[in-house]
Amino acid sequence: MSVPAAASAPTVPPVVSAAGATALSKVYGRGEARVVALDSVSVEFERARFTAIMGPSGSGKSTLMHCVAGLDSASSGSARIGDTDLSALNDRQLTRVRRERVGFVFQAFNLLPTLTALENITLPMAIAGRMPEPRWLETIVAKVGLAGRLSHRPAQLSGGQQQRVAVARALVSSPEIIFADEPTGNLDSRAGAGILAFLRDSVRELGQTVVMVTHDPVAASHADRVIFLADGRITDELLNPTAERVLDRMRFLDS
Repeated sequence: MSVPAAASAPTVPPVVSAAGATALSKVYGRGEARVVALDSVSVEFERARFTAIMGPSGSGKSTLMHCVAGLDSASSGSARIGDTDLSALNDRQLTRVRRERVGFVFQAFNLLPTLTALENITLPMAIAGRMPEPRWLETIVAKVGLAGRLSHRPAQLSGGQQQRVAVARALVSSPEIIFADEPTGNLDSRAGAGILAFLRDSVRELGQTVVMVTHDPVAASHADRVIFLADGRITDELLNPTAERVLDRMRFLDS
């Protein structure tokens, strides 16, 4: 009599990491002035996911983002974009990774005042000697609602519109990952909600990967996942967050 084969366990798809850190530490100063901003942090940022990083002031959240994005160097451990170890790259190679594989959105919009919205959107690719595919550029411009404002310079745009230009600039090169540092910090609640919706849609509809540093529980609630830092270490994680659940966790960290 034949023995029935054992049922195989369901296959769990492997996590595909867009970026990450392994035992990452960052120390500033020496002696009595020594400050440990990151203390052996290990984390993965999955592709096509929206991750928020939160923590009290001085917890290391911006430092973590800057190290993983290649804007700052680690004291020990490693940070990577995809499979590329950033610590193994020289300055020229790092610049190329940031330019070709990473998108950035900051609290300050960082637009050139003499260029139009369209020129600001395409500037990083132009510097790299490339231009976006026209249909893709049209898709991004429509997604962020700038179709009628492309000929305007930053001074002719509202704060929310300027940040939309910055988001379009980050998206148009189809980067492996977008890092956003307090992207709604200079905006009113309505404009901020629009930017968060654009980032959320870029993940859901375009398959983009977004990592955002924020202090705002409402902003964090747009993410798929929130990681919490305190004293340079990851202390907690929350999936499918709501603003109320995020606020509860933050109160615990602050207590």
